[in-house]
Amino acid sequence: MTGDRAAHAPLVQFLLFAIVGCAAAVGHYGVLIILSELAAAPPVLASAAGFLVGGVISYLLNYGHVFRSEQDHLPTATKFVAVAAVGLFVNSAIMWVLAQRLGLHYLLAQLTATALVMLWSFGANRYWTFKAGSPAD
Repeated sequence: MTGDRAAHAPLVQFLLFAIVGCAAAVGHYGVLIILSELAAAPPVLASAAGFLVGGVISYLLNYGHVFRSEQDHLPTATKFVAVAAVGLFVNSAIMWVLAQRLGLHYLLAQLTATALVMLWSFGANRYWTFKAGSPAD
């Protein structure tokens, strides 16, 4: 990697990852609320659609700014999608348990899901998806 593209320190990466997560959450929660409130979509389905929108935002900002990746997009995006797929499953399972089964308000359920999925996603993306020096791992 070139000097201006060097990876951030882990704490800085996590803080930037959290900021990017906020941007992605705006997309995710925006779609969730619009579909839930205006289209009367079930919360799990609305959350899944929002998760996909947030994922696109997250990939682009994490690739370019948080992890400063210089890897080819195809293998990197493939890994990112795999991590996101696990995250989507965990998110949906948490939403199902908290919102559908326990009757918790969907936004409170989503906040819980977001926090847990964020921890998973940061670790998996830092140590696998955007791991420096391993474009084809």
